[in-house]
Amino acid sequence: MSIFLENGISKIKSLLSERKISFTEIYDELILNLDDLNKKYHPFCIFDLNQYKNQCSYLDRQYAITPPEKFNLLEGMPVGIKDIFNTIDFPTEMGSPIWKNFTPGNDARVVHYLRNAGATIIGKTITAEFAVHHLNETLNPFDIRKTPGTSSSGSAVAVALGLIPFALGSQTAASIIRPASFCGVYAMKPSFGLIPRTGSLKTTDSLDTVGFFTSSPLDLRIGLECCRVKGPNYPFSHKIFSEHKVKSPPFKLAFLEGHLDINFPDYALDSFKKTIVDLSNIPFLNLEKLEIPKEIKSTHDVHSIIYEKSLSYYFQQEASLLESISPIMQSLISKGEKITPKSYFSALKEQEIICDIVDNIFEEYDFIICLSTAGSAPLRGNKEIDDYSLIWTTSHLPAVNIPLFKDSNNMPFGIQILTRKYNDLSLLDFIEYLFHNSLIPKGPNPIFCLNN
Repeated sequence: MSIFLENGISKIKSLLSERKISFTEIYDELILNLDDLNKKYHPFCIFDLNQYKNQCSYLDRQYAITPPEKFNLLEGMPVGIKDIFNTIDFPTEMGSPIWKNFTPGNDARVVHYLRNAGATIIGKTITAEFAVHHLNETLNPFDIRKTPGTSSSGSAVAVALGLIPFALGSQTAASIIRPASFCGVYAMKPSFGLIPRTGSLKTTDSLDTVGFFTSSPLDLRIGLECCRVKGPNYPFSHKIFSEHKVKSPPFKLAFLEGHLDINFPDYALDSFKKTIVDLSNIPFLNLEKLEIPKEIKSTHDVHSIIYEKSLSYYFQQEASLLESISPIMQSLISKGEKITPKSYFSALKEQEIICDIVDNIFEEYDFIICLSTAGSAPLRGNKEIDDYSLIWTTSHLPAVNIPLFKDSNNMPFGIQILTRKYNDLSLLDFIEYLFHNSLIPKGPNPIFCLNN
């Protein structure tokens, strides 16, 4: 079993400081498995371990003379970057032959932050074409017949395989939460704007959100701290983060029963209902049913207008190269071209209203819990059932996928927990409360085995 599937980053750092493992041993395990697993499941479009090998040798020497606490949060950790973010040492192709071998010559700001935190970028993870819907070559490690999710699936699979403990992704609809659910790993979509988008592919200004995948729930905090913007130039998040105090129990939770449930399979709804009953029996967790307010049941339609119009605007050049873009991308651009500016701006106003309505829910509740997806992964090529992620993306909430469930075929699916915008630290406090009370898995679920 991979060291990253057995241990999170914090645990690995402890093992390193206790001399129970070395960085070189981590490198040796990675080089032993990466090529074969990448050929079989295709999480990476490009990788190079030479820099990581040199870094591991250097760090082993440094750990012998330097106290471990002096090292950065991600020191010596191999990470993957979704191939929509600029990287100075790898091409950025965005899942499209049009941008084959494009070298931007710089790092996206969040990549720069990760390097400053000590991470070594070992490669770029495969994305859907322009981070949209066209299914890529990445395969679900638990059943290659099933989809691994949407555009951040390369990052989710790389973590699920245990190749890396951390990978960068993005979400405009459900492209972090959905692949995390289908591949059984932890993931976080932070509050909109909390992680900078500079130097990354732009698809939709009011929706694009940067997030990440991790092996352990305890690594979510490390990832957020390394990637987020900081300082008084970001007044809203700076004030909330600098004044944050850990909330103590009791917690007031709303569990969602909504208009989309009618399309969910029984096994998914039954698993969710059982979890709600179990949580209701735990002291200091107060749960109440939340029905989706009727004013936001149109969110999927609002999202479509904003998304499709934005794609038609930002991909005008690519639209002229019909032979080089997928039919689904052609269709979305064509739909967007028919949307009038009046309809687009009206949808943006509707998004503001949705944000306000959802924000008001948190006057009564600390957190919302719902299914991450409508059950486990469907077959490749089958349409995925609409879930609630588009509502939370549209309303800018932070969300975490917890790999809690498996269906009768051992295929994963998760729940997501959400809270008010910019209350990301409170959300992580609650996730860690659940972890320390043995209420959520300590790592990916199920655990990938090399003989799969």
